[in-house]
Amino acid sequence: MKAVQHAAHGGPEVLEAVELPDPVAGPGEVLIAVEAVALNRLDALQRRGPGLLPGFALPHVPGMDVAGVVVAVGPAAPGSPPPARAVGDRVVVDPALHCGSCTACAAGDSVYCGAMRVVGGSRQGGYAELVAVPATHTHPVPAHVGPEEAASLPTAYSMAWQALVVRGGLRAGETLLVHGAGSGITVAAVQIARGLGARTVVTSGSEEKLRRMAKIGADAVLDHRVTDVAAATRELTGGHGADIVLDHVGPALFQTSLDALRRRGRLVFCGNTSGMTASFNLVDAYQRALTIIGSESYGHATFGEMLRWYWASGCEPVIDSVFPLEAAADAHRRLESGDACGKILLTP
Repeated sequence: MKAVQHAAHGGPEVLEAVELPDPVAGPGEVLIAVEAVALNRLDALQRRGPGLLPGFALPHVPGMDVAGVVVAVGPAAPGSPPPARAVGDRVVVDPALHCGSCTACAAGDSVYCGAMRVVGGSRQGGYAELVAVPATHTHPVPAHVGPEEAASLPTAYSMAWQALVVRGGLRAGETLLVHGAGSGITVAAVQIARGLGARTVVTSGSEEKLRRMAKIGADAVLDHRVTDVAAATRELTGGHGADIVLDHVGPALFQTSLDALRRRGRLVFCGNTSGMTASFNLVDAYQRALTIIGSESYGHATFGEMLRWYWASGCEPVIDSVFPLEAAADAHRRLESGDACGKILLTP
């Protein structure tokens, strides 16, 4: 099969088109003909090095968010029923492969599975014509949804759902402030918030990205380069501030996020693109009774909940660009340029 891998760490140029043996569907697995795979920041981080996930090894085929068609079904795993998929099924992959048997999994907390492996992160992924994955981690794609839309969902929408719904408790009538217009997580957050009946305010340093976010449903947009975000948010909310802030940027805007909250507001954070350590005003935080919530990765059940909501939501995908598989290096350059708004996809 055709695939793209990197055998060394470095810039986009280390991604190379290669011919690899076709994978085989093992016990409990299905073989998928990849129709679309979305890029994620982890793809670029692990390409640059070092590998971040346990089990990562070179050479590596990236690609976490995969949509395609089942072309082969493996035998049943020992002690398990046959895989609940058939040849011809259109599916999208949950890339976080929990073991199902460790203490965390037995307690229904698969996100902390000690044997977790990730498609395209710590095992071979979807930058390829074929990929084998456990059937338990595939979900049917409705007839009205194309492969590019399906592939744009797994990581961005699951992370946003985990942060806003599972951890943040976003409710109808609340105001959400989210940074980073153009990011897949921000796009997902705006669509999820709208679907739940919340109001959204989005910040960015790019006027073009803010225009695009307004078109997809953000109620207000703020250019953080020229605007006092906290003051503007209070003005937009009758002097109160946001009920909840989703911060996946990190220390660059951490204090700004807290300043923009109302009394007893919630800050949910799930990213560190601007650094590993944040500082903030402790006195102000406890005097205004702010809640600071870390949002871990999503669990197996959460992925299914997110998909069921999305299929019924009427949302439309926000896709920045689509590249052929052989142009994966160019796709990575687009990802790292900071100019993208929405998901970047490869189509084998």
